[in-house]
Amino acid sequence: MRVVVTGTPGTGKTTATERVAADLDLDVVHLNRLVKDEGLWTERDDERDTLVVDLDAARDELGDWDGIVESHLAHHFEADRVVVLRCRPDILEQRLLDRGEAEAKARENRESEALDVILGEAVEFHGEESVYEIDTTDRDPDAVADDIAAVVAGEREPSAGTVDFIDYL
Repeated sequence: MRVVVTGTPGTGKTTATERVAADLDLDVVHLNRLVKDEGLWTERDDERDTLVVDLDAARDELGDWDGIVESHLAHHFEADRVVVLRCRPDILEQRLLDRGEAEAKARENRESEALDVILGEAVEFHGEESVYEIDTTDRDPDAVADDIAAVVAGEREPSAGTVDFIDYL
């Protein structure tokens, strides 16, 4: 089973997937770490203080993978199920500021979350029938991990379009 966990930075992907991996004894690839460790990027975007990922090189590096891949770019990879973590934009912005992100970057991610950017891309690439939204706002990582585990186990129905933050624009 190939499951990707994606979402705007700050939604809780890394924390939740680490807990799922431990609970279900699954391999988890933290794509952002892999990109940095293996040099799978084409350039540095100094304005956003980020690396531009070479998705083809990352796909080649992953090969025929099984388990969970997590990243804000994970929805760009072939998968059986796509989990999109969501967070209320004002809370997401504060999470990013609390971890030291620049105000402009936190604001850009807040707007991206309000506009459903990653959800839209995930549905476009994988179809609604493969996308599962999980709202992480005001939820602890264990509860989010339990929801991801339910998706992995096939105990949850697809739910694209059930979370709406457009009012936060």
